[in-house]
Amino acid sequence: MKIKNLKEVAERIKLAIKNGERIIIYGDSDCDGICSSVILKEAIKNIPFDPVQGKGGQVDCVVFPNRENDGYGINLKALEMLKAKAPALFITLDLGIGNIKEVEIANALGFEVIIVDHHEILGKVPEASLVVDPKQPGDESGLTYLANVGITFMLAEELLGENFSAQLRNSFLELTALATISDMVPQIQENKIYIEEGLRSIKTTFRPGLKAFMELVGYGEIVAGGFYKIIGAINSAESIDFKNDAYLLLTESSPEKCRELAQILIDKTNLKQQNIQRIVDEIERRITSKKSEPIIFEGDPAWRLVLAGSAASVISQRYQKPTFIYKKMDTESAGSVRSPLEGQNSVDAMKTCMDILITYGGHPKASGFRCKNENLEELKKRLSEYFKNHAV
Repeated sequence: MKIKNLKEVAERIKLAIKNGERIIIYGDSDCDGICSSVILKEAIKNIPFDPVQGKGGQVDCVVFPNRENDGYGINLKALEMLKAKAPALFITLDLGIGNIKEVEIANALGFEVIIVDHHEILGKVPEASLVVDPKQPGDESGLTYLANVGITFMLAEELLGENFSAQLRNSFLELTALATISDMVPQIQENKIYIEEGLRSIKTTFRPGLKAFMELVGYGEIVAGGFYKIIGAINSAESIDFKNDAYLLLTESSPEKCRELAQILIDKTNLKQQNIQRIVDEIERRITSKKSEPIIFEGDPAWRLVLAGSAASVISQRYQKPTFIYKKMDTESAGSVRSPLEGQNSVDAMKTCMDILITYGGHPKASGFRCKNENLEELKKRLSEYFKNHAV
């Protein structure tokens, strides 16, 4: 059974192309969101167009939020920047399902919002024109284990149909494999197929951006499992002024420019790893006397938000506890959550604290939150109690 609204979204995009409508893609700034954005942009570009029958719509822009400055998801700064482009088809990838208020504002500005996401539903679904999320009510596909890139790959299949060439399919599978691994979703069923086929194809990729990584990292190392270095480099790219270097690399055609961008991202990855290690070392120093606590809950004004998820991953795996790592700002704190054990659901835990959270959401094992600093101690207390009562 197909994902709810997937076919309808494909038909709406085709209609937009026929009618000459402007299309905006708004993707998350991690590997899953970036690869999803590349796939959808290129799928739209490859839809056959009959100039006699239609006007020819196009993707006007692909934008990515800066998590450090603007927070996760659709944000008001982006809508202010983009409002002059309305009316337009506004498609979100790997975000949007938690943006109730922001979707209402986008609607009022004249955008037609389509949400393509895979995160947990937080109470109600935004009032978008169409919503694709296997976790939403009424979706009977059973594909809740897909990363967003897997959903986007299925959307590309719907959009292109018999025009989906083997070469383009393999190119999309390469990105789907990398993002599926990166997003830590279960490697089962479709995910397993995507990973196996995509990693097999990446050895002979025609995408210049991936070729540049192969040359810099080494073909032999990539074949032996070095694709994690590619994932790390993609995730190291930061979105500045709603542009993302990893997206630029994966869509660039010049081999010389690709090598330059790939080297920049590899260098950023190395620096990022050093900074993550400093945060991990500091957390371990702090929790020495807190070993009996059911969760790890630490923050600091000096820690960068973009590094919180990576630090939380290391700590949660090392100590096998739900881990909440946050950047403490002037009046609010924002952070990342990792829950390493099967049966632990970090989103369900935060649902019990929704009255003191500004925003929250994500996957059971990987999520995020934002709250006022005055509520941090209460949040820690409630989360500790929740996981104490839901031990696995």
